[in-house]
Amino acid sequence: MTVRKGTIYGFLGANGAGKTTVFKLLIGLLIPVAGNIEILGIDSFRNKNEILKNIGSIIETPMFYEHLSAKENLEIHLSYMDIVNSNIEKTLEMVGLKGTGKQPVSKFSLGMRQRLGIARAIIHNPQLLILDEPINGLDPMGIRDMRELFLDLVKNHNMTILISSHILSEIEHIADTIGVIVDGQIIEEVSLSSIKDQFPNGLEDYFFDLMSGGKKNV
Repeated sequence: MTVRKGTIYGFLGANGAGKTTVFKLLIGLLIPVAGNIEILGIDSFRNKNEILKNIGSIIETPMFYEHLSAKENLEIHLSYMDIVNSNIEKTLEMVGLKGTGKQPVSKFSLGMRQRLGIARAIIHNPQLLILDEPINGLDPMGIRDMRELFLDLVKNHNMTILISSHILSEIEHIADTIGVIVDGQIIEEVSLSSIKDQFPNGLEDYFFDLMSGGKKNV
């Protein structure tokens, strides 16, 4: 897998193909039995703590301290990261949680929890975001909000994003590069513009053609 700095890499595959496993390997939740991983030019296992300070992530369902507010949860996260003076209120506003005040996370809807997970991923201004199905639970307006946020983070905040989603149309809106994994192996990495040249109807046609054994002619 090769992810270029300052781009959005859409990571696609069927359920069980290995997307989440790859993400867990990248952030150190799993240890590989072979091969190596470099993130930001650094060996991720020899310098795990340094890498983690430069990565924000959502892997599977985000977990929080239920009795605490969104702001308090982010404060705890920043203390873990040994980071001070981050603008929590601005980050909450960026993800659409402005004005949640002292409301405990236990009262949050699924969509609000997902927004808070994204806030926690970006609060320390990481260089790389690794997002596993980040728009799960969001309504159409929330999905659009996050799409605009991801594009803004790359354009104006110098972030690089590695994102998986089953909603192919959303990946098509934002990705620069597509990677496809099948049975634990990445079988293609291709620019979205190349896909559109070959499949005028878009990413969905490309993906289903590939999954059905179509010729890899992109």
